[in-house]
Amino acid sequence: MEQPVHFYNHQEEKLAGTLHLPDEFEGGGVVFGHCFTCSRNTRIIRHICSDLAAEGFIALRFDFSGNGQSQGDFGASTYSKQIADIQSAVDIIADKGADWIGLAGHSMGAVIAILTAARMNRVKAVCALAGRLSGLNATHFFSKPQLKELHDTGRVSFRSRGRPLQLSTAFFADAEQYNLPETLKSLQAPLLVVHGDHDEIVSVEDAYLAQELDPINTKLAIIPDADHMFSNDEHRLKTSKLVVKWFKEQHHGYT
Repeated sequence: MEQPVHFYNHQEEKLAGTLHLPDEFEGGGVVFGHCFTCSRNTRIIRHICSDLAAEGFIALRFDFSGNGQSQGDFGASTYSKQIADIQSAVDIIADKGADWIGLAGHSMGAVIAILTAARMNRVKAVCALAGRLSGLNATHFFSKPQLKELHDTGRVSFRSRGRPLQLSTAFFADAEQYNLPETLKSLQAPLLVVHGDHDEIVSVEDAYLAQELDPINTKLAIIPDADHMFSNDEHRLKTSKLVVKWFKEQHHGYT
């Protein structure tokens, strides 16, 4: 069963989410974060959350502040703010009775999930889908004229998914405080890295690097021919099955 939910982040902005509730709850819960400028309604996220609920998990997909149906200014986005958003989402599934917590994310959401797990001892497992795990490198998305605009004005303008958007120097300054490779090396929770070998946005080499950084705690799953959004139905089905199976293994191993 799907249920709309609203909750507040640390800045008292109302965030919009969708809870997937199982018929027979087994005590596990997973929070899912979306990609840069996306929303909780990305197909791969919907699919996995639905399958998680079918296997006894509470699953919560939500819109980061400034995205989708959530309140907030996209221009105020930072990695730190989105980490705090996920922390607020974790409280929601804990209040619903989840005593085992997993995090998952797609693309930028994967990075946020990992950074959040490193700061929350109660997170027991993390899944990263199509994540840029070699490092944040936040300015690499932009052209030289855009970077000049950022330098001259303190803001950079761009369009994404039909929206005119801006980011400020605060976003890039915040990114500099995080060392993702070091976080991956020291991450205590087991990590599943899933990546398509035809990802046109983030090279599959990022997935291989993540496993090299911690080969003991990191499981790698490469989906042949899959793109960044897992847009093919067969790829999405395969990905969802292996993610749910892995979360079940982690949950049952813990309990």
